[in-house]
Amino acid sequence: MRRIGKKISTMAEQSLCSHIQAIKELKQAKEEVCEECIKMGSDWVHLRTCQTCGVTLCCDQSPNTHMTKHYHHTHHPVIISSEPGEKWMWCYPDKLFVEYE
Repeated sequence: MRRIGKKISTMAEQSLCSHIQAIKELKQAKEEVCEECIKMGSDWVHLRTCQTCGVTLCCDQSPNTHMTKHYHHTHHPVIISSEPGEKWMWCYPDKLFVEYE
């Protein structure tokens, strides 16, 4: 896990949703693979990591959209991009995109 920086660049902290405010440490991908696509022998486009359970799955541009399916099944609210150089998170229920440092 990595501690999240205090700097959130897109909006003031008071306008963040409670789901994002609750995150104090980031869960990082253990491997750079979609855990479900690997089981299926499928390909993915980009990776996202769930900030509740730490699972890394594929994005909505990928054929299987595993991360969104994970959200609908578990209701785990926040994901981060697991792409190198990208530092953003997304809250599904509040439809909130936030960049961080």
